[in-house]
Amino acid sequence: MKSILERTFKLKENNTTIRKELAAGLITFLTMSYILIVNPSILSTTGMDKDALFTSTALAAIFATLVMALYAKLPIAQAPGMGLNAFFAFTICGAMGYSWQFALTAVFIEGLIFILLTFFNVRELIVKSIPKVLKDAIPVGIGLFITLIGLKNAGIVVANPSTLLALGDFSQHGVWIAFLGLLVTAILFVRNVNGSILIGIVAATLFGLILCDVKLPEASIISLPPSIAHIFAQFEWDHILSLNMVIVVFSLLFVNLFDTVGTLIGVISKTGLADENGNFPQMKKALFADALGTTVGSILGTSTITAYVESASGVASGGRTGLTSVGTALMFVLALFFAPLFLMVPAAATSPALIIVGLFMISSVVKINFSDMSDGLPAFLTIAFMPFTYSIAEGIVFGMLSYTLIKVCTGKFKDVSITMYVIGVLFLLKIVLDALHLY
Repeated sequence: MKSILERTFKLKENNTTIRKELAAGLITFLTMSYILIVNPSILSTTGMDKDALFTSTALAAIFATLVMALYAKLPIAQAPGMGLNAFFAFTICGAMGYSWQFALTAVFIEGLIFILLTFFNVRELIVKSIPKVLKDAIPVGIGLFITLIGLKNAGIVVANPSTLLALGDFSQHGVWIAFLGLLVTAILFVRNVNGSILIGIVAATLFGLILCDVKLPEASIISLPPSIAHIFAQFEWDHILSLNMVIVVFSLLFVNLFDTVGTLIGVISKTGLADENGNFPQMKKALFADALGTTVGSILGTSTITAYVESASGVASGGRTGLTSVGTALMFVLALFFAPLFLMVPAAATSPALIIVGLFMISSVVKINFSDMSDGLPAFLTIAFMPFTYSIAEGIVFGMLSYTLIKVCTGKFKDVSITMYVIGVLFLLKIVLDALHLY
């Protein structure tokens, strides 16, 4: 076994060992395992079975991470992406009013398109054609959107007929459960404790137990994984040719594209395997692993799969090869049999994770030049429309459309790529059709 692992992952060549790689895999799991709690919590708001979602989340993470490990041979774990799951639940199924089956179909189509784009090397071309200012603005908007969801789930922010939003009722236990979890997570993160988000969720859940808001599993904490029969391959093809399906698939493609590429470049740069431009030999294989993971994940019944930036914790601990990812996948396999523990966590206890991830995502706002109106306004609209319309898609639509219109009307034609012109026309057509109620 030792020689097989050496030949497969070239451990000596990468100056690492089996023990170091597996330990790094464990650390990566600890930093990202919160997704086993948060993803079912978010997607279950669409009517999907929460127990089944736990299993599908774990299975999708296992499959996608193993493809990354064995095909791309990189120390990067994959799972359903934060922000992308919110888009699935609160935009496609919430604001747009479609069924979760429609949303799964969109994810499946996105995965297939990504496989083709990766095979023909189109992904890199798309990345280069989108203006950098919008690439920087989209994560900021998603971060604010995710934060709003977290505050809403905890009851910290509530609806108000006069002001739209208002501060929640602080006599509700959920508010204090969320605040405790947020405080614990922040303190541990400042102290560089691995798994700080997961520990924060655990602390909040224990506090919920003390307040009698959480019930312990009635049976054993160890059990067979819940069935995914209710959500497995549940596709809906009725609206496959609609313009809304095109917009949804494009939005999924766009967000996932830059999320994955950004994560890959950021994490791999820490291994010393990337050049000064962030390129590395396994880029195409890594993108293929992401695309294949998304396609299979939709069949299993979960939202878009993406590379996790938390993989950087494993890399920082010495992970250098795909064996690190194998270790992470094995931990997800083990977690499958502890579903009762993960499923007892209340929504309020997952709120700190959403708020912290939102904080991480807004960091790119410092890269935006707001003094240039032709860049600043489209970026601002992208950021503002996501939380205020409760839709990631609307933020992308109005951000990209305003960018194209402002640049063209001010004579800055060279700043707009052909791809942006095409996208702008499609988005303008959608807005007109919406206004005329033609579809």
